[in-house]
Amino acid sequence: MATVNFSVPDEVKEAFNRAFASENKSAVIARLMREAVDEVERQRQRQVAFRLLTERRKRRPSMTGDEVRKAREAGRP
Repeated sequence: MATVNFSVPDEVKEAFNRAFASENKSAVIARLMREAVDEVERQRQRQVAFRLLTERRKRRPSMTGDEVRKAREAGRP
């Protein structure tokens, strides 16, 4: 297991200690770090998906508003 040292403002440390007074602070920090890593990965995946969708949008067939309306109305009584 690794040991890490971070400098944080005193008010953050005090608030953290109050909020997690009855918990294992190392476990809380490890959980928060894991959540931060997971969030960064989710953001990366969203960026990749957005890029793919944006690129594919350029290649998909497009229709005019009239063509869309006609397609919706086709076959309706």
